[in-house]
Amino acid sequence: MTPIAFEGLLRALAPQVLGVLTRRSGDFAAAEDAVQEALLAAFRQWPAEGVPDNPRGWLIQVAHRRLIEEIRRGSARRERESAVSRLEAPLSDASSEGRDDTLELLFLCCHPALSPASAIALTLRAVGGLTTAEIARAFLVPEATMAQRISRAKRSFTSSSLRPGNLSSVLHVLYLIFNEGHTSSAGPSLLRVELSTEAIRLTRLLSYLDDPEAGGLLALMLLTEARAPARTGPVGELVPLASQDRSRWDAAMIAEGIALVNAVLPRGPGPYRVQAAIAALHDEAPSAEETDWPQILALYGVLERLTPSPVVTLNRAVAQAMVAGPAAGLATLDRLASEPLLARGHRLPAARAHLLEMAGSTAEAVAEYRTAAARTSSVPERNYLTLRAARIAAASGF
Repeated sequence: MTPIAFEGLLRALAPQVLGVLTRRSGDFAAAEDAVQEALLAAFRQWPAEGVPDNPRGWLIQVAHRRLIEEIRRGSARRERESAVSRLEAPLSDASSEGRDDTLELLFLCCHPALSPASAIALTLRAVGGLTTAEIARAFLVPEATMAQRISRAKRSFTSSSLRPGNLSSVLHVLYLIFNEGHTSSAGPSLLRVELSTEAIRLTRLLSYLDDPEAGGLLALMLLTEARAPARTGPVGELVPLASQDRSRWDAAMIAEGIALVNAVLPRGPGPYRVQAAIAALHDEAPSAEETDWPQILALYGVLERLTPSPVVTLNRAVAQAMVAGPAAGLATLDRLASEPLLARGHRLPAARAHLLEMAGSTAEAVAEYRTAAARTSSVPERNYLTLRAARIAAASGF
């Protein structure tokens, strides 16, 4: 087995083993420590002795022994006896036969009692296999800060609170992970491929549930990620959708996403299904000019009824401008000026700038582009907005 295949095997098995031990012990943090010990033992022994016939069972047994040893060393007598009694019954790989322990662990990490930031960090660490340093780099925080965040999340679980989150909370966490990977909220890079790729991988795990919203979220991710190769230029600069070279989009990913949309949309509307349908219309259009904006506007109307939010209304305003002219879209945006979610961010002035530019109000567009540039923490977005303002100003002679 090659080193890459070896590491891939351990990465796939780690969350399964952690799921078994966490369920058995009721102690997330201790179970994770034991799994890490088992993985280290595998790294030392397997290259020399060969991969066991049942590598998952081997890791479970080793981690199980390490967990019992640690409990015996570290617990008070009465607590120790109680904890060990739960673990001393023979444990085999067959004890979890028929269960998807990775999926169960994913639900546990997305418990609604955790804040979104904690759930994201814990999911990427325990299920995704990313190191604390990798997660910290992805979210541009010090490694020590991320380690504390993950540690607090793990400590929040006790044997009495080890209840999985619901599907809605899992989908929300995966959606947030993907969005941060697709358009980084801060830093020098527009894309964080490791996050969007991991979000897609984890969402695929949910296919076993045959849930239309899980299918809709996967379709949305695929249809959005398919455009990633064309979203940045030679030096990492942002390329807006209307200017992208559509021949660079991933045709296979688009085909899979559209097939999923066709499968889940007839089962009724849902927020992720509707967003996936919008993404499909963008991906199916041969050019920006041939985009079916009336249908997109109608779908945003449906989405606004399903999940009303200022961000959905902002996107509907842009679609409205493409159908009925910039004045109609600007009128809708004006009603969002006092929304707390948008008041200090860059999205509202960026959208206003775009529609004002469409309307020929160049001086106002330049001012809004500059406001938006000053409010974003993303370097590629800031550069794009600043350059856009400069180009309009130069072309208009002011």
